[in-house]
Amino acid sequence: MITYQTLSEKLNFNKDLPFTPDWSAAADFLNIISDHCLTLKPEIIVECSCGLSTLILARCCQLNGIGHVYSLENGPDYAARTRQQLEQFNLTQYASVIDAPLEKITLHKTDYLWYSTHELPDETIDMLVIDGPPGFMQKNSRYPALPLLTKRLSRHCVVFLDDAARDDEQNIIRQWLKDYPQLTHQYISAERGCSILTAGT
Repeated sequence: MITYQTLSEKLNFNKDLPFTPDWSAAADFLNIISDHCLTLKPEIIVECSCGLSTLILARCCQLNGIGHVYSLENGPDYAARTRQQLEQFNLTQYASVIDAPLEKITLHKTDYLWYSTHELPDETIDMLVIDGPPGFMQKNSRYPALPLLTKRLSRHCVVFLDDAARDDEQNIIRQWLKDYPQLTHQYISAERGCSILTAGT
């Protein structure tokens, strides 16, 4: 069984991981994305919502000797806390937390609140981790991620959607597969569910 402790030991952290059971991504999801990062060594990683996943991915980049994490975060307090944690773990050169207030956008005649991407560097994305915005904010809250970022994805980009066991996330996956039929989808029965999509060539 994967726990935060075993994950910490696997990645050789020298401090206890700062997790909160209600808000941090589950340990098994973090293990999935860390395995991918350590194996394929993506250069540009973008994540939607910062936190423990930012530390995990930054540590993987450090171990790989390559890669940088850009984390979009709408909550100033969460952004500040994650930046502080990156400093405490000496990982600031491997991750940037971007202040990304939620902005109104319209997709398929439906309004959403989604992260501002004005400060996101114009880089080709090799790995995309979607764990926000929070689902309680709106229906299918994380749907805009692919429509807004798909043109930035590299040919070999892999997309990870957390909380994929929820009804909204399952709806989102169905819509994404309809919108982008070139995508392939794998579902993993993690604690909260994990969907993995591979970008088409």
